[in-house]
Amino acid sequence: MIETDPIIEVNIANQRLYLIDDSRILFEAAVSTARNGAGEQNGSECTPRGQHIIRAKIGAGCEMNTVFVRRRPTGEVYSTVLGEQHPERDWILTRILWLSGMEPGHNRLGSVDTMRRYIYIHGAPDEDPMGTPGSHGCIKMRNEDVITLFDHVDVGTRVNIMEPG
Repeated sequence: MIETDPIIEVNIANQRLYLIDDSRILFEAAVSTARNGAGEQNGSECTPRGQHIIRAKIGAGCEMNTVFVRRRPTGEVYSTVLGEQHPERDWILTRILWLSGMEPGHNRLGSVDTMRRYIYIHGAPDEDPMGTPGSHGCIKMRNEDVITLFDHVDVGTRVNIMEPG
């Protein structure tokens, strides 16, 4: 029997993420992709499409709702009160899977570079709706879901972000 590596598929149209191994869905979760839709251009606040890999895994062992700024824990733990005190913040919580594009000119290098755009799969506040676009380009998940995904993938895992009609 041939062992395969799992891949992550993100379906922008139905706002779902799937962890797939050998055509079997191992894990599925609702997500929230960009409020501005799909797109690769730097500054667009769109979710980039195409083939990516997980370049880095950040936050192993951190407590649920750990707040990250510039990929580092701030020492804060998100709560509704903290959210109300800082309504302008774009909350990146619990775990980060930092993505890197694999398609030069489409999502890698130049003004379309996913990694330089700081596009992640990451946790979000419980009150953030899932299943509907609402992010600034990243792929947001429930904290429990991002921990499950984080624990089942490695750096180098392929991520296919698609927008089927």
